[in-house]
Amino acid sequence: MLVVEKITKRFPGVLALENVSMTLQAGKVTALIGENGAGKSTVMKVLSGIYQDYEGRIIFKDQIVRFSSPKDAQEQGIAIIHQELNLIPYLSITENIFLGRELITQYGTLDKKKMKARTQELLDKLKLSVKPDDLVAKLKVGQQQVVEIAKSLLTDSEVIIMDEPTSAITETEVEVLFGIIDDLRKQNKAIVYVSHKLDELFRIADNYVVLRDGKSIESGEMKGITQDMLIQKMVGRSIQVQRKPESVSQQENLITVKRLFLKHPVRIKEDLLKNISFSVQKGEIVGIFGLMGAGRTELLETIFGLHPFASKSEIHIENSRIIINSPSDAIKAGLALVPEDRKKDGLVLGMDVKTNICLTTLADLEKGGFLSNLKESLLSKKYIEELKIKTSSSDQKAKNLSGGNQQKIVLAKWLATKPKLLLLDEPTRGIDIHAKSEIYKLILNLADTGLGIVFVSSELPEILAVSDRILVMAEGAITAEFSSKEATEDAILKAAIPKSVYENQL
Repeated sequence: MLVVEKITKRFPGVLALENVSMTLQAGKVTALIGENGAGKSTVMKVLSGIYQDYEGRIIFKDQIVRFSSPKDAQEQGIAIIHQELNLIPYLSITENIFLGRELITQYGTLDKKKMKARTQELLDKLKLSVKPDDLVAKLKVGQQQVVEIAKSLLTDSEVIIMDEPTSAITETEVEVLFGIIDDLRKQNKAIVYVSHKLDELFRIADNYVVLRDGKSIESGEMKGITQDMLIQKMVGRSIQVQRKPESVSQQENLITVKRLFLKHPVRIKEDLLKNISFSVQKGEIVGIFGLMGAGRTELLETIFGLHPFASKSEIHIENSRIIINSPSDAIKAGLALVPEDRKKDGLVLGMDVKTNICLTTLADLEKGGFLSNLKESLLSKKYIEELKIKTSSSDQKAKNLSGGNQQKIVLAKWLATKPKLLLLDEPTRGIDIHAKSEIYKLILNLADTGLGIVFVSSELPEILAVSDRILVMAEGAITAEFSSKEATEDAILKAAIPKSVYENQL
């Protein structure tokens, strides 16, 4: 049905794909497998017309094609169902399905009757018992996922790419989805299925393609392949980052979290985080690894007081129980959170470096009820020098700095509060190798001063390099714990793959 030949995709300073090749067969489900950052999303964006500038070629039904846009790819028969739903909540199901491809009457008006009838046909086909006029906002997440599938079926697509289609749906809805996939297979559709849930792939995939570091490593039939073999194919690379030397723990508990639960924001009867307990000692770096949707960010946010009404837990800092109902409570207790999205949640991009660094300690920088410019300047200068922030002056706008220097500003802002525990959510995401190295050194130095650190990362070599102890999360629960000495990439990744058995254990 479709052949990808030696696709190479470059971004400024980054080789995202290098000579990637794969074959999709009609009537078969091909699992596209790889770690975070392996290149899966880039491949999907090339196939669906989002990226048009690449080397290599795509052969679709024996013809060389190069799509000019996602709409062009759709019209030629390739559809993508994104993990992040591309639906407009306050339009109806019919309006969402026909958005951008509306049916018109001979008078030039919308043919609402025909569109509604066609939508009903699709909903019946997909066994979704809702009405075409229902607003998408009123549907469950799983139902919305099925509406996304209906969009791809509208154009009678011959290649359907599914990106993590079960990440937000229940077990019952998963069974319905698998039934739909079986029907599509019988209709001779070629399906690309991307999922970190390897147990799903063994149920529905006929073939597999493994990507690693932007290259296609291996492909073949799922028959005869085991889960351990797939993990080995996904991981099989040398660790580039030097490991943290084994440290002697101070054996003094800094924070203990017991029985932490967080309600699911959509599925009201379910918990997003389930019965989480762990501790961090003074001077210890605890790494937390998990795949997308494991609940890592939500865990840090909950500890920091961002979800007080949806969560419950028992938290002790230095053996004293504390109640955290807001970020203010967390800061007073000695906690600091460096968020995953520095531009959205960590910085005020339009403000200068000095103001950003001083935002968390305004009360300490007052003189006679007014902010002291001298105190602000001295504080910002201290951290610009200590963290080696490359800026022309403290008055430079934060938005004009590189990603690595922006991240240092966020760190400086929180270090200014003199925290006891630093919560780091993907602290090196989107920054270059040299800046990463500097962040690693800074984290290790902070731990040496007795600061406790929780370090969340999607990069296994990074987790292994900086952590004294590693917790692994899957589906909102801690599924494994390793010391730095016993941790391996294989063992960590195996524990991170969601399995229903974990729910039974809990």
